[in-house]
Amino acid sequence: MLIYILPFIAAFIGWFTNWIAIKMLFHPREEKVILGMKIQGIFPKRQQQFAEKLGQLVARELISFDDISSKINNPATIAMALPFIEKHVDHFIHHKLKEEIPLLSMFITESTMAGIKKGIVNEIEILFPELIGQMTQGLQKDLDIEKLVVDKVKNFSSDKLEEILNAIMSKEFRFVEIIGAVLGFIIGIIQLLITLAQT
Repeated sequence: MLIYILPFIAAFIGWFTNWIAIKMLFHPREEKVILGMKIQGIFPKRQQQFAEKLGQLVARELISFDDISSKINNPATIAMALPFIEKHVDHFIHHKLKEEIPLLSMFITESTMAGIKKGIVNEIEILFPELIGQMTQGLQKDLDIEKLVVDKVKNFSSDKLEEILNAIMSKEFRFVEIIGAVLGFIIGIIQLLITLAQT
């Protein structure tokens, strides 16, 4: 009669082995010797290599200073910034400039001030792409994205890394456990049928 629980035992073994495999992605945190074998979780053991590969991927594929510069210099982006620039220039001409040079308001009319404002805004609009290009080049020289990502990921605690990956892949991990149980159950059924056929 015990033979009929074989599929359930196989299902448990399938689930348990997959559960252990998932746990061994992160545990043990530190290298341990068990039965003469050195054992350590895959991610803690390979964290340095993981950090380096992720750093390369981010620097080469995901973050491009040319893309950033292109996005900022997009005419639509500049058009969005112009009202703020005009407002700032207007405030400067009508308030700060008069405070710095009080006599100026006696000789410059509103229409002249409007012309000055328009000229300044036009110059800023022309200067903006060049300025952003120079700033982007400077950042590209000074900011090593690859090293930044490598250092950040390398210094993650193992707990933090496990928390991040579990948050992203918890459903997939659960699916792997269930698949282990289902496959184990199917194998158990097959073994049961073979055993019954031989008796």
